[in-house]
Amino acid sequence: MVYPIVVYGSPVLRQVAKEIDRDYADLGQLVSDMFETMYKSDGMGLATPQIGKSLRLFVIDLTALEDKEEKESLKDFKKVFINARIIEYGGGIWTMNEGCLSFPLLREDVERKNRIRIQYYDENWEFHDEYFEGMKARVIQHEYDHVDGVLFIDLIPPLRRKLIKGKLQDITKCKVDVSYQIKLLK
Repeated sequence: MVYPIVVYGSPVLRQVAKEIDRDYADLGQLVSDMFETMYKSDGMGLATPQIGKSLRLFVIDLTALEDKEEKESLKDFKKVFINARIIEYGGGIWTMNEGCLSFPLLREDVERKNRIRIQYYDENWEFHDEYFEGMKARVIQHEYDHVDGVLFIDLIPPLRRKLIKGKLQDITKCKVDVSYQIKLLK
């Protein structure tokens, strides 16, 4: 099932998501639907708040970036993160232009740490305690922010936010032309 992408202005995007327990019904189907929705929307990552569910779950697939001459190997980097907690940030600050499916057609320069340590469960409820850096760390931080109610526009300078106010208002009214389905939740 392909979900519509929930856009900026929807309260669920500002909520700290709830943890998922092992008895969550149809978790496998939800994960499958999230990957399908992400691919249909041409995304690299997707968090459950972006489909209107306030749960601590996000999916990432960076394999499409493997061909873009990245220094790090992104081959087979397809992961599910359940109840994730970033417990350490490190490395230098890395500024990069980011976009977000919940902010169609909007891209902004965002500063993030280059390295993280994250603890999470995968879709089989296996616990992981891992370090990631570079593009992997960046995309994980972006999706992780979603389950904490943080949006990438929160990480740009206030003056820049004022300059994009009109674009943000268009997004809240779904006045953007994108190839995927979007909706505003009240």
